[in-house]
Amino acid sequence: MGSTDEKIREEENKQMEAPKMAPFDLNDFTIMKEGEAEILMHAKNEVFFNKTQVNNRDMSIAVLRTFVAKYKQEHEALSSKRLKTGPKASEVSAINAEATMDFVTDNKNSNGDCDVSKEISQDEASSISEEQASNQGGKGHGELKPPRVLEALSASGLRALRYAREVDGIGKVVALDNDKASVEACRRNIKFNGSVACSKVESHLTDARVYMLTHPKEFEVVDLDPYGSPSVFLDSAVQSVVDGGMLMCTATDMAVLCGGNGEVCYSKYGSYPLRGKYCHEMALRILLACIESHANRYKRYIVPVLSVQMDFYVRVFVRVHSSASAMKNTPLKLSYVYQCIGCDSFHLQPIGRTVSKNTSIRYLPGFGPVVPQECSDCGKKYNMGGPIWSAPIHDQEWVTSILADVKSMKDRYPAYDRISAVLTMISEELPDVPLFLSLHNLCATLKCTSPSAVIFRSAVINAGYRISGTHVNPLGLKTDALMDVIWDIMRCWVKNHPVKAQPPDQAGSVILAKEPVLQANFARAVASLSKAQAKKVARFLPNPERHWGPKLRAGRQITSKHVSLLGPEAVNGIINHEEGEEPPTKRKKTEDPTSNS
Repeated sequence: MGSTDEKIREEENKQMEAPKMAPFDLNDFTIMKEGEAEILMHAKNEVFFNKTQVNNRDMSIAVLRTFVAKYKQEHEALSSKRLKTGPKASEVSAINAEATMDFVTDNKNSNGDCDVSKEISQDEASSISEEQASNQGGKGHGELKPPRVLEALSASGLRALRYAREVDGIGKVVALDNDKASVEACRRNIKFNGSVACSKVESHLTDARVYMLTHPKEFEVVDLDPYGSPSVFLDSAVQSVVDGGMLMCTATDMAVLCGGNGEVCYSKYGSYPLRGKYCHEMALRILLACIESHANRYKRYIVPVLSVQMDFYVRVFVRVHSSASAMKNTPLKLSYVYQCIGCDSFHLQPIGRTVSKNTSIRYLPGFGPVVPQECSDCGKKYNMGGPIWSAPIHDQEWVTSILADVKSMKDRYPAYDRISAVLTMISEELPDVPLFLSLHNLCATLKCTSPSAVIFRSAVINAGYRISGTHVNPLGLKTDALMDVIWDIMRCWVKNHPVKAQPPDQAGSVILAKEPVLQANFARAVASLSKAQAKKVARFLPNPERHWGPKLRAGRQITSKHVSLLGPEAVNGIINHEEGEEPPTKRKKTEDPTSNS
């Protein structure tokens, strides 16, 4: 048995060993600098690197800095409480309970307005806090170990190097990749970045899924940023994070998540997408629901901290906790979506509900259906999608802290303008309203001229409802008003701005044929402009340069057909470089003294 175990360990070590670095000439590489890290990039497309992802990396560093600070605060609060009261499970403080509580969303309004509440027993809070204490400081009295970070798909290693060099208080950063060229490049870049990188960052050639499965609850932060879908990594990732740790996850397969291939999305994420104007936010919520599903299999659950849609991808930051009791709240955070095929009306159907009696809580199936067979506004049928995450996708306290941190050290963020603009928009979003409406789509349905956003927002506010923008779409509007109210406001607008007669069977004609119940007031409301708008803060910025988007997968040969992705200058430079290199077979013939030529 002993010899067999040794052989298994030897095999694992062989698989983890990275290829030995061959001698290299710096003249063959281009030095790419981002933040405080520098990497060597070869002219050929051997190792994946996308300059566009600077937004992603800057946002991740901002969240990671806030996480390190809050993780330390939680540990200190728990330690001081234990010193005062002793490790009694029945006397765990409300602070620790709040740190492990999750929002429970109960959809009571047909267009997605959610009432947020917290329900968790004292025993649950005690058990979760005990688990966090064991992870954070051994017995709760020891010093907090520096958070360990796992970058599951490292490629050139730029992200891992930036974490190590730019985030204070970070411990070991483990960079994994299953490609020999990538691991060789990563090790070369670690060495190139000096002693700090060499002491903190280590690179391994291994399958990230196997590594995470064999290192359960070992890392405070796990970062997944794959080329495409992260679905195959989620099951092992949720097991590798410690209790209270952070999982960062990117998905770039937006065509799938936004409804281009609904059946593929269902097979990968377990949800069916809808092709509405809100599809990018729905993509975020599908990804969160998928992560929650994987976490639940191991008696764990997630608490979203920040969820963003930028450029060509979605990125979520969630904390992972363990609690079999709190996990029961998951059906309350998930909903199906009914989208009318004729107009823009959408309605959410919660999967579960709770009934409280004295101190006990019963979990029951949600009431339904929330809609009739035909849309009450236009008479058309509904498409059904989901399930999606219908609870809040941001923690506004975290967002405020992250934004303050970013503004305090703007010189350390290469993409400061973009990430501060996104965070500003997120800080002004209504946290408890899933999905959003598009003002232009509403007007397109009615074939009418569009009111300005300020006028429409004023009408909603004057009717007694809340409304905000969304970071996903400059034209998107989040509101807790019912769809009946929204259409009444639009009917009143059309009365003042008449439209041409349309065929009676069209959705817009059916909607306008009804008299408004609510008489809209379009007088300018004080809160019709957000604070950022009032101060004229930039919120939606153009791309800094052309061809700012996804890049070619590493290893693929770059040809003239990739101009739309890379730009003509980059493609021509690479093609000319390759043509300038004479193939080995031709060199042999030239050097052959017996050749007739």
